[in-house]
Amino acid sequence: MIIINESQLILDDFNKIVFKGENVSLGAGALKKVEENHRFLQEFSKNKLIYGINTGFGPMAQYKISEENMLQLQYNLIRSHCSGSGSLLPSSLAKAVMVARLNSLMRAYSGVHTETVELLKELINKNISPCIYEHGGVGASGDLVQLAHLGLGLIGEGEVIYENEIQPTKKIFDKLGIRPLTIHIREGLAILNGTSAMTGIGLMNVIRSKKLLEWSVMLSAMTNEVVEAFDDHYSYGLNVVKHHKGQNKVASMLRDILHDSKMIRNRHDHLYNPKNIDQEVFEDKVQEYYSLRCVTQVLGPVNDTILQAEKVLVDELNSVNDNPVIDHENRDIFHGGNFHGDYVALEMDKLKISITKLSMLSERQLNYLLNNNLNQKFPPFVNLGVLGLNFGMQGVQFTATSTVAENQTLSFPMYVHSIPNNNDNQDIVSMGCNAALMCKKIIDNSFQVLAIQTMTILQAIDYLDCAGKLSRKTYDLYAEVRKVFPKFVEDSIKYKDIQRVKDYFENTGPLVSSKTPTTVASS
Repeated sequence: MIIINESQLILDDFNKIVFKGENVSLGAGALKKVEENHRFLQEFSKNKLIYGINTGFGPMAQYKISEENMLQLQYNLIRSHCSGSGSLLPSSLAKAVMVARLNSLMRAYSGVHTETVELLKELINKNISPCIYEHGGVGASGDLVQLAHLGLGLIGEGEVIYENEIQPTKKIFDKLGIRPLTIHIREGLAILNGTSAMTGIGLMNVIRSKKLLEWSVMLSAMTNEVVEAFDDHYSYGLNVVKHHKGQNKVASMLRDILHDSKMIRNRHDHLYNPKNIDQEVFEDKVQEYYSLRCVTQVLGPVNDTILQAEKVLVDELNSVNDNPVIDHENRDIFHGGNFHGDYVALEMDKLKISITKLSMLSERQLNYLLNNNLNQKFPPFVNLGVLGLNFGMQGVQFTATSTVAENQTLSFPMYVHSIPNNNDNQDIVSMGCNAALMCKKIIDNSFQVLAIQTMTILQAIDYLDCAGKLSRKTYDLYAEVRKVFPKFVEDSIKYKDIQRVKDYFENTGPLVSSKTPTTVASS
């Protein structure tokens, strides 16, 4: 049980709720503050002009709303902004959005009735996800369209995803005895006016990016292993003089994976040994290609970008991100723009760029293994069959290459792609939800590319018949993935293999320590 109260939710809490299905409860002290905050708003708003209580919204705020229409105004806001299009968010993402919105409302600065947070808690715990569409929000007055679809579910309308089926909300509420939300004063605006869609999706991206990075380090280690690379490029001595924590962390991970490998070579034994250097032209490369030799320098920045995104997204998760802010302790209401999503948008753009680079590294390592003119070690396309008659991994390379190309195009930043709208009231916007969704797509793609790289590495291991020389950790991965992707010689369909290996990576924790060194100089 994860308690949502005044303390800060951390990424691990979020992961347990969304991915592992742990239930949430509401802290009594925080719930009391939500109630006090709501009562203050009701009292304070009398005989005052307060945005979104007795005014229209956005550029329509110049119009005063009569007292008898104030509650209808909130329903109108929810229904009118249910204008999303495109694909539905998967139920896990919709759940992430709900967790983010609930945590923000529990800060007790939004003026909502406790019924709102109680209902959100109930939907989360019963795995009822509102149907939220990808397209719609510009990330300025918050994720208005996405959160309107959340609001529609809360008032018992529209559709929800329950037990993997799209069903009418009313039907599910009636079946489970759930009472729809009643608007009290501000619930419509408080639900819509926030960054919770981009934040929920963004936190999911961070969690999956961490896993993706760890697998990338593992596969980089295996790639170096099968080509019998030298060990000094991930050595402590080389990396410690570069003062970046991410680089040193990746180097430490590589050393942890490969310390007992019988394939990796020591430069002292080969190129520093006078017996081995008495020749004019060396067939063996003195230094490996960059995709093999510069893993710590390429993946180090990816690691640091993920950590920065985690910090910013967790801060946003625990923030009050709607407007106006209802401060019952200081008995005031502040109008502003905490719903603006620039913090999230910028981090999602940086994250998607870094994950694209990760996929590019994977594609180059894959190409090295497949191109016999480069590796001078394996048959073309690591073909274990008859050259010319069979094709080995040739077909899947096209998939990896085209997928990485899509990542590169999707990496165009949304943060600088503001388009004014809303009668120019929203004259500079974040496009944060778009950035988060594009980042998700790049992460999805990258898992596919890593799956293809893995399949190729395993074929290369079997070509060399070197499984017994692998490190313990890389052998464990070899053995596990071979259970879902057996060795092949004759040509066979590969799209199902790619999906099975991708699913394995998505659902399995990496077999490598990812502890960050306490200092750059630690080994």
